[in-house]
Amino acid sequence: MIQRKQRIPMRDLSTLSAEDRESVEKNAMNGRIFNIFKVLAHHPKLVKRWTPFAGHVLGKRTLPFRDRELLILRIGWLNQAEYEFAQHELIAKKGGVSDADITRLKDGPKAAGWSEKEAALLQAADDLFDNSVISDETWETMARHYSTEQLVDAVFTVGQYNMVSWALNSFGVPLDDFLPGARP
Repeated sequence: MIQRKQRIPMRDLSTLSAEDRESVEKNAMNGRIFNIFKVLAHHPKLVKRWTPFAGHVLGKRTLPFRDRELLILRIGWLNQAEYEFAQHELIAKKGGVSDADITRLKDGPKAAGWSEKEAALLQAADDLFDNSVISDETWETMARHYSTEQLVDAVFTVGQYNMVSWALNSFGVPLDDFLPGARP
């Protein structure tokens, strides 16, 4: 992963209006506000409008958990988004994605060991990253395994986490202290 210089500091949430602070704090998990939200707190109106969409992709999607995480990890890896990859590696492992899966994912959809469905899913992320469109061949394979709604969710999952990867990389958001590789 490429380490990036932090360009936007973490915002002191006590300097926000009550309404803006509440918009940011709604994203806390287990009482913890992740560094991404401390940086995005510089633009609380964006946080307020973006998080419902991000919440759908993360929690209300039609894709199975494993498939969603494979997409997120693959697009994070393709973007060399250290923060995104570290966060979702932890999430994926808690949900049963193995270390071997994560290692193989770095090698991409052609790596040995993927099912047809998983290879197509990873290829979809690669296609979108490389060409901004899923190839006909990849689409046809995915369509054998997923409903139309799931195909839509797959594209929006890759798009959402591609955009987030760009932001994390551009802003230089440092890893949260609980993530492997975090620097003091």
